[in-house]
Amino acid sequence: MSERARCPWAGEDPLNIRYHDTEWGVPVHDDRRLFELLVLEGAQAGLSWLTVLRKREAYRAAYRGFDPELVARFGARDRRRLLGDEGIVRNRAKIESSIKNANALLELAAEEGSFSKWLWSFVDGKPVKNQFRKQSDVPAQSPLAVAISKELKRRGFSFVGPTIVYAFLEAVGVVDDHLQSCFKRAGAGRPRARSIATRR
Repeated sequence: MSERARCPWAGEDPLNIRYHDTEWGVPVHDDRRLFELLVLEGAQAGLSWLTVLRKREAYRAAYRGFDPELVARFGARDRRRLLGDEGIVRNRAKIESSIKNANALLELAAEEGSFSKWLWSFVDGKPVKNQFRKQSDVPAQSPLAVAISKELKRRGFSFVGPTIVYAFLEAVGVVDDHLQSCFKRAGAGRPRARSIATRR
């Protein structure tokens, strides 16, 4: 990997660096990808993001490509299969939540046109570009995350507290928290030594 200036949480792991460089903070408008990241952010609760990132391909296989229509129909056999799948986080509450959220997402999408349309309406379709200089300045949640969390819960979603929602908003580009020094920000790109830090 090149010695580009990156957000410190990217660390040294190639998988994490690639995720930072190519996905994190990039606007997502596809409902299936939004569902994938919502499930993964919920699975991450209490764990490191890298742990979940390493399980991502196993999740994609276990969750049938994160098609919410398929996941919403998961029954008892699928639940047992997921609980026995060593490739994913085998937490019963998180698994039940993912299936519940697939159903809630489909209902919301039917009412609003799409989950993406509903989500992006909170920011008028334009990413919130924060101007943080240090990783320690980046909050764990925000008023926006609190508002979306509250509405998601009202609509039947679970594992969507403000902290999880804020991380989700960062992941899908509704909020852009790349630091000003990061090469992902315009005008930033001078090489420097990377530091190792934990994002969450």
